[in-house]
Amino acid sequence: MKNTLKSIGAVLAGFLAVAILSVLTDTLLEKVRILPPPDQGLYDTGLLLLALFYRTVYTVVGGYITAMLAPNKPMKHVIALAVLGTVAGTLAVTQTWGKGLGPEWYSIGIVVLGFPSIWLGGKLRVKA
Repeated sequence: MKNTLKSIGAVLAGFLAVAILSVLTDTLLEKVRILPPPDQGLYDTGLLLLALFYRTVYTVVGGYITAMLAPNKPMKHVIALAVLGTVAGTLAVTQTWGKGLGPEWYSIGIVVLGFPSIWLGGKLRVKA
């Protein structure tokens, strides 16, 4: 039971790290007026690429954290996080599609880059 809780905690920690870092960075960039407020939507390709970049980096960090905290078999935990992230990202795409929040390619990019980014983070930790 103890390892099960540690396993859940490792995956949850990686997921929360990605979410919290992303939201904090979005908020900071909105406050300094680099990104527009959320209610205005985001359509500038350069800013979308910036957001895609830092979110991808944070996703690598999430995979690293999960591998670091896993009680055993870190890459299995990383894959669990990658599956969870892919499901969450896919649900987000389906819920926001066509709502005018920004171009759909961005949301799809988040989903497509998520799994390999999480995997890379895990591999970086396992090789460290």
